[in-house]
Amino acid sequence: MSQIPNQSTAVTTQPKWLTITGWVLTLLICALLTFSAVTKFIPPEGEMKAQIEKMMPLSLLPIIGMIEIGCMVVYLFPRTAVLGAALLNGYLGGAVMTHLRLEDGNFPGAIVIGVVMWLGIYLREPRLRAIMPWRT
Repeated sequence: MSQIPNQSTAVTTQPKWLTITGWVLTLLICALLTFSAVTKFIPPEGEMKAQIEKMMPLSLLPIIGMIEIGCMVVYLFPRTAVLGAALLNGYLGGAVMTHLRLEDGNFPGAIVIGVVMWLGIYLREPRLRAIMPWRT
């Protein structure tokens, strides 16, 4: 009886530089998100004033920090990285919306973080590249 190989267990080889570059970008994004999350728990002096100006209740800051850390942890593990990227994409979309609603010009930062985040997982995960609509 012949067995059909499971595609999810197939090992796809890729150049080592792609994997290393992808992980460097991933860790860079995670460092930025960790710093951002820590400032939600231990806000610098100016952060409290900025959140009040954004009409953000200060009691929500720790909750936002926990969401940020949770999404980042899901993004770090290879098996759940795509789900983590999708969750972080939603989180960053909320950040962009908050800046746009307040007519604040700081929204491009969240967009750049999102693009670099997806680029990092795209480079390190051959399964994600395999399902992209473009072919090389």
